[in-house]
Amino acid sequence: MMKILVINTGSSSIKFALFQMPNGHELVSGLVEQIGEGIGAISLEINGEKHSEKLEIPNHQRGLTLVGTWLMNPKYHLISSPDEVHAIGHRVVHGGESFQETTVINSEVKEKIKELFGLAPLHNPPNYEGIEVAEKVFAKATQVAVFDTAFHQSLPPKAFHYALPKYLYADYGVRVYGFHGTSHRYVARVSAQYLGIEPQKANLITIHLGNGASMAAVKNGKSIDTSLGMTPLSGLVMGTRVGDVDPGVIFYLEEERGYSIQKVKNMLNRESGMKGLAGDNDLRAITERVANKEEEAQLALDIYCYRIKKYIGAYIAAIGPIHAIVFTAGVGENSAIVRQMVCEEMTHLGIELDQTKNTIRLDEIREVNVADSRVKILVTPTNEELEIANQTYQLLK
Repeated sequence: MMKILVINTGSSSIKFALFQMPNGHELVSGLVEQIGEGIGAISLEINGEKHSEKLEIPNHQRGLTLVGTWLMNPKYHLISSPDEVHAIGHRVVHGGESFQETTVINSEVKEKIKELFGLAPLHNPPNYEGIEVAEKVFAKATQVAVFDTAFHQSLPPKAFHYALPKYLYADYGVRVYGFHGTSHRYVARVSAQYLGIEPQKANLITIHLGNGASMAAVKNGKSIDTSLGMTPLSGLVMGTRVGDVDPGVIFYLEEERGYSIQKVKNMLNRESGMKGLAGDNDLRAITERVANKEEEAQLALDIYCYRIKKYIGAYIAAIGPIHAIVFTAGVGENSAIVRQMVCEEMTHLGIELDQTKNTIRLDEIREVNVADSRVKILVTPTNEELEIANQTYQLLK
């Protein structure tokens, strides 16, 4: 048996989970938040019981030290020493073209992650800091990097190239990388298992809908196209991100309306999407407003679902016959109205939703299609932490 700690380090937070492998049993999950913001907090959940404390957490080293201290607390019976953690699986958002698989971290790997800071300036630096701190706090554990972009490294050249001057790719690595790959990989595999299909033979469209959102075309178990590109800005309408937009809009705003590039960048990333359309990036609030007949909220939801529907059509064209479309993540798993609106008028593609099944909420994988739907419609809860633990265990095994 092996204990694997999974760490997802953000700019001011550390999300963590401890797993017993190979059975995948989650011993504890938790969060350190508001790091460097005066009074922070640490919380964890064990067997449904929650524990938390507010205290000063000035930096990530203090935060991860606290994680170790809480894991060693005798009343939780998790570990008695940091040395009991065999390995740490780190979520690293951007692996560029350097990393196509989960990788044991050494000095060369760390340098390459640093080189990719420019491609993921909000994510890779804190991911890197998490590695540096974990090497000190859990000194005997094997450090492993699991890259969000790795699953999409199977994209063929016709899918990952932009129609830009070729030197931009050759010299600067400008191409489609895709994100949420850990989630897409996990739900594709468990959905195939649920359907009784070998994962390497599964043809699926996976739809990850949270505040950030993306889709993947999975053919024979491999990603062949994805909606997010070089950055997490393209594709679907998201909570605050614009998704697909005519690049000419940027030139118009800068040249004709006097917007600075920084202002446009901030607007496209933080003030657009559902927030830009309806003033709110929370789908639950949008849905409540739709129920109250607010036209602005209805239009925002219409645009959100229409964009997903268009990508489904495009990906069926790219894949050919598919076994299922798979909804996952916060919105995908919990919003019956989004699933309903996306699947409306899709019977010509073999996609037919069962309205009653769609309204039932469960914490496990389930079908929400009618019995004779040619294409299954699945709601598959994602578990990125478990996938990282699995990837780490398989590499070390």
